[in-house]
Amino acid sequence: MALIPDARDVGRSIPQIGETPFWKGDRLFRGVACLCALIVLLALGGLVVSMGVGGFAAFRHFGLDFIISNVWNPVTQQYGALAPVFGTVASTFIAVLFAVPIAFGTAFWLTFIAPRVVSAAFASAIQLLAAVPSIIFGMWGFFVIVPFMARHVQPFLHHHFRHTPFIQDLVSGPAYGLGLMSAGIVLAIMITPLMTAIMCDVFKVAPTMLRESAFGLGANKWEVMRRIVAPWARTGIIGGIVLGTGRALGETMAVTFVIGNVNIMGWSLFSPRNSVASLIALEFPESAAGSLKLSSLLALGFILMVLSFVTLGAARWLLRGKQA
Repeated sequence: MALIPDARDVGRSIPQIGETPFWKGDRLFRGVACLCALIVLLALGGLVVSMGVGGFAAFRHFGLDFIISNVWNPVTQQYGALAPVFGTVASTFIAVLFAVPIAFGTAFWLTFIAPRVVSAAFASAIQLLAAVPSIIFGMWGFFVIVPFMARHVQPFLHHHFRHTPFIQDLVSGPAYGLGLMSAGIVLAIMITPLMTAIMCDVFKVAPTMLRESAFGLGANKWEVMRRIVAPWARTGIIGGIVLGTGRALGETMAVTFVIGNVNIMGWSLFSPRNSVASLIALEFPESAAGSLKLSSLLALGFILMVLSFVTLGAARWLLRGKQA
């Protein structure tokens, strides 16, 4: 009995081009792909339209004052978005300011310096940290970060910089421990693992030939990172920063625990403030259907989406040279 199959049987077993029914081939795949894209667009459009229509009453009633006013008083039916928007932007800026260099340094160490066994263990720990629920970070921040700020950080800064121009406004106020700085630190701890994981991935895909060539020419690890890897991974680095910024902008529970939830404006980083997501979470259950307060909260949600779109637009603007 021959062990080698007949060539004619092999030829008959191979499907020929054009024999696959249309409902199993390219048309089906194209239809499913278009349907998925359409679902995403409809979901995004539905979010924007629902928030815009829901907040239209607030925009019509207050006009431009809704955006430039920092008053939020349900008793007098006066609502303004400036204070929570300022708190959201300021806390996110502080978080990104802390998270980006830490994430970059950690990714550089894991990719180029740490031994492979240590790097794998740390990478797994970072991925687990990125999966921790936000409310856990909020509780930890309330019981650890807030007391530390109130007892040590703010008294120290206030004692040494209370007469320094500009800086004195940033460290003024009672030592509550709640405020923009506490919220920014908690947010930085939350978004750093996400940025680190993305930067590690983009660093690893840099062409090995270019790196080895640079080492062969006498470059050290920092020069290879600065001149070879960082320019090559620029798109991925900015993408990781944008994803972290988006998470910080929309974070709710962790910020609610540590920001203080007070709708006032001020430059002090250690005084209680508020954010858009935190204000919506706290005030939404008490808002009656069809009320001006509910419309104002929906208008805040619309503004928060606009901030996210602006962040994405800024990232695309930064990448314009790379894309060209």
